Amino acid sequence: MDPFRNPFSPGAGTPPPDLVGRESILNTARLAMARIKMGRSEKSLLMVGLRGVGKTVLLNKIHSIGISDGYEVLTIEINENKPFAQQLIPSLRKLLLSLDSKTYATEQVKKGLRVLKSFISSVKVKYGEAEVSLDVTAENGMADSGDLENDLVDLFISTGEAAASVKTAIAIIIDEMQYLSEEELSSLIMSTHKLSQLSLPVLIIGAGLPQLRGKAGNAKSYAERLFDYPEIGQLEDEDAIKAISEPFKDQAVEIEENALKEILNVTEKYPYFIQEWGYQLWLATEQSPITEETVEIASRKAIERLDKNFFMVRFDRLTPREKQYLRAMAELGPGQHRSGDIAAVLGVDVKSVAPFRNNLISKGMIYSPTYGDTEFTVPLFSDFMKRIIPTFEKIK
Repeated sequence: MDPFRNPFSPGAGTPPPDLVGRESILNTARLAMARIKMGRSEKSLLMVGLRGVGKTVLLNKIHSIGISDGYEVLTIEINENKPFAQQLIPSLRKLLLSLDSKTYATEQVKKGLRVLKSFISSVKVKYGEAEVSLDVTAENGMADSGDLENDLVDLFISTGEAAASVKTAIAIIIDEMQYLSEEELSSLIMSTHKLSQLSLPVLIIGAGLPQLRGKAGNAKSYAERLFDYPEIGQLEDEDAIKAISEPFKDQAVEIEENALKEILNVTEKYPYFIQEWGYQLWLATEQSPITEETVEIASRKAIERLDKNFFMVRFDRLTPREKQYLRAMAELGPGQHRSGDIAAVLGVDVKSVAPFRNNLISKGMIYSPTYGDTEFTVPLFSDFMKRIIPTFEKIK
């Protein structure tokens, strides 16, 4: 197989050769955008799922759909070390200036820019950094209180009114939302609520790790009624088979049934791992049909590359005690585990390791699917922990 023509693309947000198994989610986004643009009320979307299930790929696809459907689209990937307000300002500035440059720009658009100028000034006072140029006079009394909840509501309402005045709609796409602070998430939810109440044409489409759903509910009790939370998970068998086999069929290469079953087994049908195994299988294939032996060769290469990159990048962020906590989870096997069981494996009281658990949740390494339970946010990470730390030791 020509390595230069390898169609498989394991990467962060890199689109696969064929985006399969996600049609219902894309259709939900299309419907929501169409209804908002028509002035109808519709829930915003917060997609949740583990690492490697394709959330970013879906957001990028929704971005493209929005552009093709005449939406103004603003995309942000949350940086956990930077305030949300600072990350929002440059993109929103660009969007409003684009609206203002059109021949049909209205007073509402110009007001939106003035309110943004007020918001920038408020953010600069609060965080000390907001060096964004905007050559307009601030709108006194709006988005300048220093209270993020109130100011973000003012900013979003003025932005929605600007969009409505020029008969367009805005999609605000936000990735890695689990890194938003409670105040930031509460402010975003409250702003979305006001936009919905006023039927303004702004839609929030976000994605994050599974803990996002709980964080949203804790931030505002009505969040469950304001958003749909489509869960992005493993592919169904049929879709996983298509994702791995179709690129080979395009090159007149078949995969034996047992080999295909083995690929589904080792990847657990997670999209990122299908791309990684597909990439290595392409390089390892010399003739058709592809056999289990070829899959074994590809598996060794795939695991080696995952260990050095996909897994190790996350592992290197951890303190020694956090690594020990995760190794204890791995000792219990894949799936979710009670916090008390993990502490018991470590040989300590559950309260003594609670800070490590909280830090690991903040870092996006684990989450709590139900109260008192803990699970990895990265599929196959349990096996990696056993490979990287072969011998388990209790906390001393």
